[in-house]
Parts: sequence; C-alpha cells; structure tokens
Amino acid sequence: MAAFTTRDLLELDAALQAPSTSAGLDSETTRMPPLADVGVIQRNRYALSPVVVAGSARLIEFCLVALCGFLIHRVYVHPPIGTETDYYIAIPLISLATLTIFRALGLDQISTLREPLSHGLRIMGGWALVFLVSMALVFFLKLDGIFSRVWLLSWFGIGLVMLMIERAIIAFVVRYMTRLGRLERRAVIVGGGTAGEQVLRNLAEQQDSDLRIYGVFDDRTDARSPDIVAGFPKLGTVDDLVEFARHTAVDLVIFTLPISAEKRLLQMLHKLWVLPIDIRLAAHMNKLRFRPRSYSYIGNVPVLDMFDKPIADWDLVVKSAFDKIVGSLCLVVLAPLMVCIAIAVKLTSKGPVFFKQKRYGFNNELIEIYKFRSMYVDQLDFDATRQVTRNDPRVTPVGRIIRKTSLDELPQLFNVIFFGNLSLVGPRPHAINASAENRLYDKVVDGYFARHRVRPGITGWAQVNGWRGETNTREKIQGRVEHDLHYIENWSILFDAYILLMTPISVLRGDNAY
Repeated sequence: MAAFTTRDLLELDAALQAPSTSAGLDSETTRMPPLADVGVIQRNRYALSPVVVAGSARLIEFCLVALCGFLIHRVYVHPPIGTETDYYIAIPLISLATLTIFRALGLDQISTLREPLSHGLRIMGGWALVFLVSMALVFFLKLDGIFSRVWLLSWFGIGLVMLMIERAIIAFVVRYMTRLGRLERRAVIVGGGTAGEQVLRNLAEQQDSDLRIYGVFDDRTDARSPDIVAGFPKLGTVDDLVEFARHTAVDLVIFTLPISAEKRLLQMLHKLWVLPIDIRLAAHMNKLRFRPRSYSYIGNVPVLDMFDKPIADWDLVVKSAFDKIVGSLCLVVLAPLMVCIAIAVKLTSKGPVFFKQKRYGFNNELIEIYKFRSMYVDQLDFDATRQVTRNDPRVTPVGRIIRKTSLDELPQLFNVIFFGNLSLVGPRPHAINASAENRLYDKVVDGYFARHRVRPGITGWAQVNGWRGETNTREKIQGRVEHDLHYIENWSILFDAYILLMTPISVLRGDNAY
C-alpha cells in the first residue's frame, strides 16, 4: 500500500470539511501535553537513525575486512610481477561478498549488533561461506597460480578474530547509545480498546525492541477506550497528540483502527500529517489480505505505511553534509562581501550590524536567525507584526539595497554551519506573528504547518519561482506554501543543488523584495 502524499491530504480537506486549523495548534499559545505533569517527556531530539547506525557498522566492517586482506598480502605475499592487480580486485570483491552474505543472514540489524555472542555461529558460518566460495573459484578457475592459498587461509583466520573483536566493540557502543535513548523509536498508539490492547501486548513482548511506547491517544471517551490499555496510559485525544508531538520527540504513530473505519481514519490522518513522523496502520486485525510486499513489520506486527518522514536516515545525513560543506565554501567565498556589508550598515546608521529574530523552525520549534540589520534601530520589528512594503520609511538606504538583493540573509550561513537549525535549501522560516490579510498564516492556509516537517532554508523552491518578499494576501502565502510542500515531497540532493544555482537568477529578477 503506497503512502499518502500531500496532495491526497489537501484534497481530503474539502471532503471532510475540516477546520483550517488542521494542525490543532494555536500559533500564539500552545498547551503542554499531558505527560508534562508527570515528568515523562524527553526532549532529546538527537536520536540516531538505526538505519544509519547499521549502515555505518557495515561500512566499518567492509573497511576492516579489506584492510586485513591488504595487510596480510603486504606482509606475506610476494607475487610475481603482473599479479598485484588481481589482489587489488579480489580483496574488495571478497569484502563486498562478506557484507552481502551477512545481510542475507540478517547480521546487519541493530538487534544483531547489540548481541554478537548469540549470533556468533551465524557470523562464523557466513565468513566461512565467503571463503569456501572464494577457494572454490580459485580451484575451478585455475587461479591457484595467481592467488596464494596461505594468504586466503591467513585472511580467513585473522579476519574472523578481527570481526569478532569489531562486533564486540560495536555491541558496546550500541548498548551505550541504547541506554542513553539515542537509538529508540519513540512511539504512540492511536486507538484503544481491544485492537489497541492486542498491538500493545505484541509490541511489549518483542525481544531487543527499539520501541519506547509513551501511551495511547483516542478520541473516544466511553468504555471502548479505557484509561489504561495493556498497562499503558491513555494520554488524550488526537488533538492532544498533535500538541504532544510538538513538545516531545515522537518518531512513530501506530493506528490500531480497522481499515474499514475509513472516515474516522482519514479525519485523524488529516490532523497528524503535518508532523514530521512516520505513521503506520496496524494490519493485525485486517480482514482484507494484501500481497506480502504491501506490509512492513514492527517486530512481528504487520503494518501498512501511511506516511513517512520526508527526509530521514541516509537522506538526512547527505543533506546535512551538503549543508555543512557547501555552506562553509559559500561563507569563505562571500566573507569579503559580508565584511563590506557590515561596514556599510555600521557607518550609515546607528545600532548593531546584525538583527536577530525568532522564527518557526523544524516541527514548529522556535529558532533565532541572523540577518544584516536593514531598518533603523528604533524601527526594528522583532515580531514582524507589519510586513515591509515598497518605499517603507523604516528601511535604511543600505537596507533597501541588501533587502532587494537578499544580501541581508547572508548571516544565516552561521545558522546553517554552526547552529544546524537552518538548511541551505528548504521552506523559508516565517516570523512568529507573520500574517496575511490580518490573519496568522496558519489561519489562512490549511496544512500550513506541514512545511515545518523539514528544516527551513535560506532559499527554497518558492523563492526561485517568484514567491519571495511580501506575502500580504492569501494568494501569495498559498502559492509559497504549495511550492514548499512540492519541495518536501520531491526532495533530492540534486533538487537542492538546482535551487541553489537558480537563486542568484531569482535575486536578479528582484520580484516582490523590498
């Protein structure tokens, strides 16, 4: 079953006639979630992806196996001239075959990395299989005159010892990170009653589970949804869950509603899709039977994928690396220009060079961004209660130039490189009280908070398509949000690179920027 897209949920809104505050969140004031009273909330938003941790372990293992082969070759083997290349090809191939066999045997999962001793026989068996196949190929292809059998046997023995030592070290690190909560998937259940109780019991029985279940959310208040379900507390309604996820690190939501409860399910999805979380529908009680490939599994509980985090796992690593590397290069190249702008700002008007402003960032967190000051110091509008317009008297002469060319945004490279709360490319962060037609943006555009499912950016798809500058009407903010959601749904590192390259062209057009 394919996951829903943004367009699906936007079209659903008209059918359900849901209110425009689909995020269930007031921009000005938000209530703390129910668990705040008992001190269970964990604000650790730096949990590591198990996919990235397991992938990093595979990379380390590949390098270790290959290094072992090369070192034994260098110490023992003295091949005739012309056969060095054969070893340089064989060693990476055997190392890659080792990873392939280990993956086929399920030896690259977090649970396996955490308990290497209980899987030791499989590790030894997989390693032995690789070398049996390698030696068979040497024999049948008559390569024994090229490859040393002593080298192969030495690599097998020493490599096995090194693998077990490496697995023990990784197990120690994984257990330590688990104790710190860095490898947990923080989850909640939507839907109590019998179905919710069965899912909770199945998940609680899992061995080596990385799930930490906070509790249950359910809109029902009658006997079908008790306050305690399989030992887990009922924490509130789905609207409470939206607020809860804004304050607490929630990674996964599991619906236990039957797929036949279509309207109720879609109403709840309509509220939750704006959050940067994975949403799954438990299929353990589903009478319909899809193809096996339609299901994924959380432990032994079959689920259908409804929504995924837009940028997660290795994609997030790649995007973060792109931001740091390219952002650092931009800072070095643009440093002389930034110094000149800073001098011009300081010499032409009183006040600080930089202007700091609170804005909404990832998952509606408040972040502080840096800009070159473009207004007179006594006219600064920290809450953006009034948008800058053409010939605005609050803007300094230098400010008009740097605002028109977006050069006032350059200090946000500090946010990207040093603070990590901005990306080079992403939806532009809006000020807290930014409004259009005298209404806050989330009151004007349904699904507005969905643009906060990724880190905001210095530039974005909306900006290079002409939606930069003033957003004082519903049409303008609607156009910006639609482009932001398109970017989120279609993100790739090449898309980021394209937007960066198009940004100077967009700036030269100077559309709507005052």
